Amino acid sequence: MDRIKKNLFAEDIYLTKENSRCLLDKLSLNTKLYFVIKYLQILFRNRKVAKKGQYNRANWALSSYKVIKLIEDCGGQFEIEGINNLKSIKEPVVIVSNHMSAMESMIFPALIAPFMEVTFVVKESLARHFLFGVIMRARNPITVGRTNSREDLISVLNQGKEFLKNNTSVVIFPQGGRRDIFKPEEFNSLGVKLASMAGVKIFPIALKTDFWGNGKIMKDFGKINRKNKIHIKFGEPISIEGSGKEQQKKIIDFISENLETWNKE
Repeated sequence: MDRIKKNLFAEDIYLTKENSRCLLDKLSLNTKLYFVIKYLQILFRNRKVAKKGQYNRANWALSSYKVIKLIEDCGGQFEIEGINNLKSIKEPVVIVSNHMSAMESMIFPALIAPFMEVTFVVKESLARHFLFGVIMRARNPITVGRTNSREDLISVLNQGKEFLKNNTSVVIFPQGGRRDIFKPEEFNSLGVKLASMAGVKIFPIALKTDFWGNGKIMKDFGKINRKNKIHIKFGEPISIEGSGKEQQKKIIDFISENLETWNKE
């Protein structure tokens, strides 16, 4: 993981080098053929490692880093800001982010796991997925069914508190699913509730990942939009006070304001 830290986190801002797109992608007749082939190769390698019980934190972070490099090979231009905020974290936190595409699920391990133990709150169907399931289960996620919101709430709060107590941070996408457009009213306060209950800080991330579109038939394999720059910004860790309403608003404002800026590009 030292390699990842050296290549991505040397400064407070990471920018993809210009002209990073590789020749094989340029020569591909289909706009996403090279990306899909290479992504599936990474995925099936991960499945083999997971089935052997060897998909540990280091392997997870490394495979995620390979996805980042693949995206750059396919013309993706990253701008990652607030890296010093991430590096400043010395204890477990609840991490919350808007959710736009499959990309964040694939690249967050490379961005977060080099600095801390971490797990995700994911849909139960993903943990059973014929392709992703064995990989997901190898990292011991908190699963929710999304058929009973009360049961999901109790499960996330109880399991999340235990993970945090055992020095493992928890990633939550409070929108409950991928959204092309960020709507504050859909961004629930589950992350704030968990952070308050566990007595830890909450760590907000704003992102714009529509480079990797959502597919109509297979949602994880949508259009590659090379004109769309990839933005990720780490905010400052926030302490929860009182009911947490002010902190929830602060998180929503952080995401909304950054998206407004990025959408003007």
